[in-house]
Amino acid sequence: MAKALMFMGTGSDVGKSLIVAGLCRALANRGLRVAPFKPQNMSNNAAVTADGGEIGRAQALQARAARRNPVTAMNPVLLKPEQETGAQVVVRGQRRAAMTARTYWAERGKLLPEVLEAFGELAADVDFVIVEGAGSASEVNLRGNDIANFGFAQAADIPVVLVGDIHRGGVIASIVGTFAVVDPADANRIRASLINKFQGDPALFADGVTFIAARTGVPCFGPVPWFADAAKLPAEDVLALADYRSNGTGTFTIAVPQLPRIANFDDLDPLRAEPGVNLVLVQPGQAIPRNADLIILPGSKATRSDLAALRANGWDIDIIAHHRAGDKILGICGGYQMLGRTIADPQGIEGDAGTSQGLGLLDVETVLSPVKQLRVEEAVHLPSGAAVSGYHMHMGVSTGFDVSRPFARIGNQDEGAISADGRVQGTYLHGLFAADGFRRAVLGAIAAPDFAYEASIEQTLDDLAAHLERHLDIDALMALATIVRLN
Repeated sequence: MAKALMFMGTGSDVGKSLIVAGLCRALANRGLRVAPFKPQNMSNNAAVTADGGEIGRAQALQARAARRNPVTAMNPVLLKPEQETGAQVVVRGQRRAAMTARTYWAERGKLLPEVLEAFGELAADVDFVIVEGAGSASEVNLRGNDIANFGFAQAADIPVVLVGDIHRGGVIASIVGTFAVVDPADANRIRASLINKFQGDPALFADGVTFIAARTGVPCFGPVPWFADAAKLPAEDVLALADYRSNGTGTFTIAVPQLPRIANFDDLDPLRAEPGVNLVLVQPGQAIPRNADLIILPGSKATRSDLAALRANGWDIDIIAHHRAGDKILGICGGYQMLGRTIADPQGIEGDAGTSQGLGLLDVETVLSPVKQLRVEEAVHLPSGAAVSGYHMHMGVSTGFDVSRPFARIGNQDEGAISADGRVQGTYLHGLFAADGFRRAVLGAIAAPDFAYEASIEQTLDDLAAHLERHLDIDALMALATIVRLN
């Protein structure tokens, strides 16, 4: 019978996703069958699963750390923000509805049976399920109908470890304060705390560990030192973009406008890791660099809305000037749609129904539809002949003259479009740049010939597991897990 342990945070971005990924790899390295689980996630950075759905990118990375194929049961509820106060609700990998925040918070409790069913499916096939909470465990204003934190932990009857981020400061107050503000029944479910992202001499925090344990009545694990190589792993959500910097120092500049509803921005991770690349994430109010060798228009969760934002920032003028100067542009998914002549949303899939004029750099027209295409693909990039492994995750069909010059071929099907001058390319395929051959074909001589992106991810996950093994008593931590007992 499987055991389970849940990790909640004192706040968002305290590093609980990384802790779960590292524990998944550490337990897998010990020969145990382990699976990650997050009842509810909110992110536009998603991944396609082996069973034909979508889950949060962080859970896909955790599945990889556990050496398991990602499946929809690992993240049964995914919220993908489309507006300031609304999101697309994805249940078991499939789009179910678009809801305002107020409607979702009132209705989410009805999803708990499906969440528990997914959890039970995972538990039936592994030795350990490592569960990740969402946001802050102390959001008592959101406790009613909760399915993401204590609401799930109580329903599944599993223990909790509370993770605090010392890098932010105030970690003692955040941990002790969580015990003070949550319901006593919820506080009693917390079996330990864990200090994360420590920098400096751990001996200086020894008294802090003792104080936290005394005030909470449960053990305090850590502190876990800062894991600098975390930046090499795909980020969970848009919060990470605040620190999204190119690791390269090269002269090949790739500019990417940061759209308000940017989606699947992990497409850029392999480029950011290339030593010869200078990846510039262009912020609102900034101009796209005139010296950019390549502009990439990324995916978007609200394409027409983001196209309007692109124009409001004047980026359309920069993009057209870049093209007139003879330089190259690549659009991925929503970015591909923006490069066309029009984007029509007759059913109001992403907002108000209507049609938007695109940038007109590709002779294609797009019509959005409620049917979302979710597929893992093996393809060939036709201009270079490079093999790529990617995935489709989009709603809409693009047609027009430029699709007669396809970007790629999947089996015997053409995909994407290329302009007559060859300088503008568009595709619905995500994940392209993880393929070393394709990335080198795009970058040319600037690409590092010995840099293997996928191998670097595997090495980083192993390094993360070793990091936790050095700084945590994993045996004592996992001894807190309890047997899963679901009807």
